[in-house]
Amino acid sequence: MADGTFAVIGGGLVGMAVAWGLASRGRKVTVFDEGDRAFRASRGNFGLVWVQGKGIAMPDYARWSRLSAQHWPGLRDELRDAAGIDIELAQPGGLQMFLDEDEAEQTVAQMQALRTALGGDYPFEYLGHNAVKKLVPEIGPQVVGGIHSPMDGHLNPLYLLRALHKGVRAAGGTVLHGPRVERISSRPGSFEVHRADGTWSADNVVLCAGLGNARLAPMVGLDAPVVPNRGQVIITERVRPFLNMPTVHVRQVGEGAVQIGDSKEDVGLDDSTRGDVLAAIARRATRYFPLLEGVRVVRTWGALRVMSPDGHPIYDRSTACPGASLVTCHSGVTLAAAHARVVAGWICGEQAPGYMEVFGAQRFALQAAG
Repeated sequence: MADGTFAVIGGGLVGMAVAWGLASRGRKVTVFDEGDRAFRASRGNFGLVWVQGKGIAMPDYARWSRLSAQHWPGLRDELRDAAGIDIELAQPGGLQMFLDEDEAEQTVAQMQALRTALGGDYPFEYLGHNAVKKLVPEIGPQVVGGIHSPMDGHLNPLYLLRALHKGVRAAGGTVLHGPRVERISSRPGSFEVHRADGTWSADNVVLCAGLGNARLAPMVGLDAPVVPNRGQVIITERVRPFLNMPTVHVRQVGEGAVQIGDSKEDVGLDDSTRGDVLAAIARRATRYFPLLEGVRVVRTWGALRVMSPDGHPIYDRSTACPGASLVTCHSGVTLAAAHARVVAGWICGEQAPGYMEVFGAQRFALQAAG
């Protein structure tokens, strides 16, 4: 069972969720956070706690996402008690809308196949235009239908990040903002974390550095083949309440602003925005919800997702350097509850779902060999 001190590399949603899970178990934790100088996805994501559609090619990912969604009310309560922050979690279900009949049919077929692979326990329903309009009256005439699932929800990701930082400190953890970690060295039973401003020792190290994991992982005998994928987001002025549940492309936040996004671009380490992409995002949103035409945009941003070759998480423990672990994913909000309540325990030697083994990086070598 892993004990002693823990160095968590990365102070975004993934690292802080793991750090909270460790600190709340009584472990002594130091988080090394590069801060906003890093390509931080945690300040640019969509805030969805989303299950439907995840795991089409890997049913265990569907199980994992759903398990995390089920843990979310418990984590919300923990953070509210520890940090005094309401993260605005709501899980009323979620809606994926379609503007094309063929796309709708293909997606429903994939969801039905996934439900079969999961033994039937995967609730969703396809709704035609009129049924979607009863659920969300403001949809436009071009919406042909949608998939509704009760498994989904959303929250405020900035409040979540703040609550995790505050909660970790309240539990006795330390968060060190500063330069990036340049090097990790190891010897039997301990590690040294090297930054430009000093060197720290720990009994265990957990890599949660997002895109930085690709550089750091080989230093402790691990592999993190992750690459960036850019998403751009639009935030509008406040609008009267019209959307009582999140959708894949559009959600209305607590104070009334509308968040629009879900672009996907392979552009390397470029988190800037482009007018043509933002325009396409806006046009699609007005097809879903015509009332958004003429609504003012107050800000836009780009952020980099952390993508593995198959898009699924990587969880690994090093055999070459016992005490070193790797946690990386692109669903830092959805999976934060699983990271805090399950992965942190797994790092400490607690039992975890057997299917977590499929998320090891060795799967990529096996896929290449096959």
